[in-house]
Amino acid sequence: MLRTLESLYGNPVAARDGEIGSIDQVYFDDEAWGVRYLVVETGGWMNKRKVLISPYSFKHPETGSSAIAVDLTRQQINDSPDIDTDKPVSRQHETEYLGYYGYPTYWGGAYLWGVGAYPGYGSMVSSIGMESAVRIRHEQEADSASADVHLRSSKAVMGYHIEAGDGRIGHVCGFIFDDVAWAIRYLIVDTKNWWPGSKQVLLAAQWIEQIDWIGSTVSTRLTCEAIKGSPTYDGDSPLDRSYEASLYKHYGKDGYWSNDAIPS
Repeated sequence: MLRTLESLYGNPVAARDGEIGSIDQVYFDDEAWGVRYLVVETGGWMNKRKVLISPYSFKHPETGSSAIAVDLTRQQINDSPDIDTDKPVSRQHETEYLGYYGYPTYWGGAYLWGVGAYPGYGSMVSSIGMESAVRIRHEQEADSASADVHLRSSKAVMGYHIEAGDGRIGHVCGFIFDDVAWAIRYLIVDTKNWWPGSKQVLLAAQWIEQIDWIGSTVSTRLTCEAIKGSPTYDGDSPLDRSYEASLYKHYGKDGYWSNDAIPS
């Protein structure tokens, strides 16, 4: 199901033995566009500390519930490595975090989640086995120190200007993700103040060339004219496959769903 990242903010996160806090923001990577971590603001039981929660730990959601249930205990979360979420998260910190929980690393593999298509539900470790998870992690740890880190804060990128192939065209005002694959599919772009009759449009994540922290810009090779002529995005209406098909057809590109049989 496609939904906005912003719809997650403020939702509760529950461990096996009680609620731990609410979602403040998410970290995603700008290469594979996976939602790698939820940043959770904990309650008074943990001195209002912010912690990272990986989709590897998610359990099946209850029907009609906005809460994210995780296959962890409050004590496990309390004892997890300290990470300053106000600063960039290094690959070393990620390796320490994933190692603490026994999760495999997501980088270095052929798929969105490294060893498989999706993080799944009921804990990734239980599906591949603890020994396999640790073995995979150790095999990839040697490369982690020199690897480029592409983690981005969802809130930090909000407001970044869109640099098209021939000029500036709008700014980022939201994200749309797939809550099965935990992959960002689209950036929501507000073209207000850039041309008469402006509107909100979607840019698929794979059409983004670069995110520049220093310049606060998101770059794409698409032209301003092409973006102006793309289908209008209406956030009040469900985002269905027919709209997605018309969007990809407008740009002459194949939809990501054509490769659904192959993890991406």
